[in-house]
Amino acid sequence: MIAKYAIGASAPQVSATLLKRLEEVELATIGHFADRGFMHPSIKPLTPPKGTITGTAVTVAIPGMDSTLLQYAVSTLREGDILVVDRLGDARHACIGGGVASAIARKGGAAAIIGGPCTDPDEIMELGLPVYSTGVSSITTRIRDGGGALNKPVSVGGVPVLPGDIVMADATGVIVIPPDEAEAICEVALARQKKTAEMFARFAAGEQPAGPSPAIQFVENALRGENNG
Repeated sequence: MIAKYAIGASAPQVSATLLKRLEEVELATIGHFADRGFMHPSIKPLTPPKGTITGTAVTVAIPGMDSTLLQYAVSTLREGDILVVDRLGDARHACIGGGVASAIARKGGAAAIIGGPCTDPDEIMELGLPVYSTGVSSITTRIRDGGGALNKPVSVGGVPVLPGDIVMADATGVIVIPPDEAEAICEVALARQKKTAEMFARFAAGEQPAGPSPAIQFVENALRGENNG
């Protein structure tokens, strides 16, 4: 028999020290050397945040018009958790508005990521809770006792999300990272950002680039080959 409410145990929270270090990483930096884990660009913030938001994923999947389990999920949040909501294909009903966002904020939630729309954008923005969604809808979910899943694998923005995964979000979007990969990604990203900052500082001081971009050379080599053919 399939359970009406499939509820797993809360995953361990990611180390606060690691999350703090990841706040220094820009998602676009990771996007220069990795391509897994990035949610579809349709998942956007109501207001682009300053800096990078990080937290531990608490996953919930709710069907259609029903948000019964979502409200239960909010009651289980710990400080620093990020609520990740799989709408199971529903793109019409907003499951988070001012009231639910306020409840998330009171629990200390770091953000909410929704694979569907939200509502009450002015109230959410006034609260200051980062909410990422596919847009805004005036039609809301209801309490219908329709079932769902909590702390189980979900899919949001084309990305699988497991309970306890690391969620990072900034003005450019959202990425999901398995905890055992985060240290390595963080090291590479911070090293790249340091190198880039040093390069731009040299340019600002008057240094010229060492030579043309490899992209220019590729095109010029191809054109020379065509002209000699």
